[in-house]
Amino acid sequence: MLRIAVPNKGSLSGPASAMLHEAGYQQRKESKELVLVDPENEVEFFYLRPRDIAIYVSSGKLDIGITGRDLLLDSGANAEEILQLGFARSTFRYAAKPGTADGPADFGGMTIATSYEGVVAKHLADQGIEASVVHLDGAVETAIELGVAQVIADVVETGTSLRNAGLEIVGEPILTSEAVVIRRTGADAENHQVQQFLRRLQGVLVARSYVMMDYDCRVEHLEKAVALTPGLESPTISPLHHEGWVAVRSMVEAKEAQRIMDDLYALGARAILTTAIHACRL
Repeated sequence: MLRIAVPNKGSLSGPASAMLHEAGYQQRKESKELVLVDPENEVEFFYLRPRDIAIYVSSGKLDIGITGRDLLLDSGANAEEILQLGFARSTFRYAAKPGTADGPADFGGMTIATSYEGVVAKHLADQGIEASVVHLDGAVETAIELGVAQVIADVVETGTSLRNAGLEIVGEPILTSEAVVIRRTGADAENHQVQQFLRRLQGVLVARSYVMMDYDCRVEHLEKAVALTPGLESPTISPLHHEGWVAVRSMVEAKEAQRIMDDLYALGARAILTTAIHACRL
């Protein structure tokens, strides 16, 4: 039975469980449940603190897990990411009072406060910068005001909270993170249960990114229409009862669907429909 670690709380928890449900796996109904067995799919889910998942997976006690790239790197665990899941995206950056530094090269001898000590320490070491790193659990913006540090490293979205604290972004991003599937480094890459699990999640990712588009088109306009909707291999084309017309079915990127519908209509296509894709295998 495949043993999988799933985040039990935080920004990773809800989207991870939703994706697993879309992939056909049972998920817990109560947040107090710590273990759930899905016998039909031969999977056992363990709901753990997101920060601990990489450690459990690296120990070999669990086969794979879902966590954040930031948490994986911060843990220093002997684990690697094998699939990007596209949610819980974040960017880590340095920030300080205006005039403190132009970039990490100026951090020598300074103290940097962060909730991700491992990530920051490695980033500094990779650049040969000698600075102290102090670990704080959240609200790191106040570290500078209280004199605990001269620089902070934290997740930055809009930068509003930094500006409100009188801080400015310093240098380039340290790391861009998102939810990922991880396994122990050196684990069997051909494990068929893991590969099936990954295919299911990849199917969800594709289903979320594409829609199925159907439309009717005059034969003389077909080549131009197909150029707009090439599909993954090629579209399905069927003759209609009225001579000179064909029905076309193709997968298109959801973000481009409205524009493509406009272009098809301008080309003379009619009865243009889009439908959601709930699951797929490519």
